[in-house]
Amino acid sequence: MGADTGGGLAMEAAEFGTGAVEWRGTSYRTILSAAETGGAMTIVESVSPAGSGPPRHVHKAEDEAFILLTGECLFWIAGQQVTRGPGETVFVPRGVEHTFRVIGSRACRHYTILTPGGLEGFFAEMAAGQFRIPEDMGAVVQAAARYHLEFTGPPLEA
Repeated sequence: MGADTGGGLAMEAAEFGTGAVEWRGTSYRTILSAAETGGAMTIVESVSPAGSGPPRHVHKAEDEAFILLTGECLFWIAGQQVTRGPGETVFVPRGVEHTFRVIGSRACRHYTILTPGGLEGFFAEMAAGQFRIPEDMGAVVQAAARYHLEFTGPPLEA
């Protein structure tokens, strides 16, 4: 594992295991792919640095569940905020606008379960292109559309 600073969990994609990718400081490792489940689900393990989180978005085709292993996240789901930590979960039904931000000084390691599967391809594309937000948002939005993903607003502010 990478250096642990200030109680955080730093991990390079290469240290995260075979097939892991990194985008915007977050490492992603597909544990169970859509190909392995006949499209039924995808499970992705992620390590996100303190202060990070995606822009607000909607999954048009997938339900999404988060299982937090380390760190703490503030989730924004359809205008409601909840904080979750290790051992806690969040469920976001398809079609519901949401985002999260890692709070505190510690990185967040979590599993994301998506049903049906397939969204792991989005993370792979973003990592391959190392797209920046907001500078490359046009390319990000174009790729997101292929995965039934729509960005709807900015990330949560600190």
